Amino acid sequence: MKNVAADKTCKLQSSIAGIIVKNETRIPVVFHVHSTEWGRSGGHGSEVVSHLEQATAQLANRVITVSNAMKDDLTRHGWNESKISVVWNGVDPKRYNPKNCKQEEIDEIRKKYEVPKDWNLLLFVGRLTWVKSIRNLVQALPVVLKEYPKTKLVILGKGEEQQDISEMASRLAVKENVICRFEFVPEDERILHYASADVCIFPSVYEPFGIVSLEAMAMEKPIVVGAHGVVGFREQVVASGPNQTGIHVNGEDPADIAWGIEEMLRDPKRAKTWGKNGRKRVLELFTWRKVAEQTINVYKSLASDKSRNDTF
Repeated sequence: MKNVAADKTCKLQSSIAGIIVKNETRIPVVFHVHSTEWGRSGGHGSEVVSHLEQATAQLANRVITVSNAMKDDLTRHGWNESKISVVWNGVDPKRYNPKNCKQEEIDEIRKKYEVPKDWNLLLFVGRLTWVKSIRNLVQALPVVLKEYPKTKLVILGKGEEQQDISEMASRLAVKENVICRFEFVPEDERILHYASADVCIFPSVYEPFGIVSLEAMAMEKPIVVGAHGVVGFREQVVASGPNQTGIHVNGEDPADIAWGIEEMLRDPKRAKTWGKNGRKRVLELFTWRKVAEQTINVYKSLASDKSRNDTF
């Protein structure tokens, strides 16, 4: 899981390096922005980091960000829209492939959490921080259990909300249906968890992109995702039509999260079709090769601009 302090230090260092390169050389600068200090902190973060992000954006010749939702947010905060290109992130569909998982390994995961074959296993993977809306997911569970009592939620991750999540599950009397693993789970084991799940749920309220959804889609899992606010999930997950891959919900509303889960569990055959659609979508749009090609095109465009007008 991400080390937030180390991540902030890295952002400071890279912004300062970009500013120095721009001021001291004639080399064009591309600023890659995956999130912002105001977004991560809910508007209460470091003024120093925010200032450096803004200064680097102003000096950079191009900005590459990870979703249209993020581009819109940067523009609302005064960044030059004409500089900003969107390049979605990707996943390795060869590594995240349900065909690579043995049935006995899948059965062992479900046995570990005491989830019988006729029960529903809901899966959340991610940092346990406010932007992931995991507490709202736990609050949604009592509503889901009224209609689908044979359901368990498995939570994989670490973060500052661990104690809140455990206490909330106890207060809501759903402790027996919530399994928390507050630890880093190695990738091979995480892939098996995706394979073992019936539905994956990521109800974030701030998620500029979110690779966990691609991992789940590559594993042919139907997903419920937050789609309100600065959330790139809504660009990944098709919520209607013949190519549907999942359901969009408001991550700030436990009732809406519960509705999304219930809608998913209502028709397992339909949900499996959505999962298969998800892998097809990943193969078409969200591979790392596709990311590399689009990124290279932005750099080539910048190089071409420089050759025509050497004023950088």
